[in-house]
Amino acid sequence: MTTESILKLIEDFWQVGWRPMLEILVLWIGMYQFYRLLRGTRGWAVVLGLTGFFILFLGLVFMANVFELQVLSAVLQYLLFLMPFVALVIFQPELRRILAEVGNQPLFNTARQERENIEVLVRAMERLSKMRIGALVAVEQAIQLREAVESGVEINCDASPEMLETVFFPNNAIHDGGVLVKGDRITYAACIFPLTQRHDLDKAVGTRHRAAIGLSEETDAVVIIVSEETGQISYAYKGHLERGVTLNELRQFLSSIFVTLDQPGSIGEWFAQRRRRKALRRALRRGREEGAKDRNRDESGTEARPAAQPQAVARKGVAKVEAS
Repeated sequence: MTTESILKLIEDFWQVGWRPMLEILVLWIGMYQFYRLLRGTRGWAVVLGLTGFFILFLGLVFMANVFELQVLSAVLQYLLFLMPFVALVIFQPELRRILAEVGNQPLFNTARQERENIEVLVRAMERLSKMRIGALVAVEQAIQLREAVESGVEINCDASPEMLETVFFPNNAIHDGGVLVKGDRITYAACIFPLTQRHDLDKAVGTRHRAAIGLSEETDAVVIIVSEETGQISYAYKGHLERGVTLNELRQFLSSIFVTLDQPGSIGEWFAQRRRRKALRRALRRGREEGAKDRNRDESGTEARPAAQPQAVARKGVAKVEAS
């Protein structure tokens, strides 16, 4: 191949070839983001169902065209017209969460206020866990939780460990259900959260945890759970349930979500901040995985590392992220 032919190929590609590649890239990014946002939510099961329906729809269209079935063709055209409206209704919770993430704003005004509010939640979970009092607390972000929950008693008081302990104390009139927290205020108590429709959960996952997953699937809230039977602390976020976390892990996770970083001065700084947040969550996840491996070794009777090792792994990862 001569130099002249190579230059001609480059010229042809520049004139025509780059446009299809750009279109493929844009479509791939859009489809990946759509998959990432729907994965793990109840909308993902709907996507799989709609995929099967779409294949059946194409088969009926092909049959109607081949055999000239005019009535069936008219019905299919009417269904095709209605499909966008049906999709809007079916994916309303997921679309609302996507739009809220696009325009998501920090929950608190300053990093100091954020950390103080996080510390209130951590201390409250510590007290409830020690007394084995069941609790379900949803921390509101961009999406207003009153639209996603049923019933509820308006409280509108300062959030404090003592107040949360009082609300969830057994035999209290409003101890059943969940509590909504917005900033440094407890807004509602005795709320009924939507239950998740997932079928892949362990049967040991109780109603309180299923309600936490359900609310986190439909909103951007962080939902904290305290088990009444074991005193175990867990949290749910974006449809993912993390069980048996320590107080330090809970504090670090809430900080990675709510603590406001310095405002980025450029797009590069914005991406760097996103990488630091993701790295922080990965460090916490590695620490929990190490803890689970150690517990499995203890149960099997094999030699295990010291119990403090998983926390050390998480702290080491967090230190690297904060130093970067």
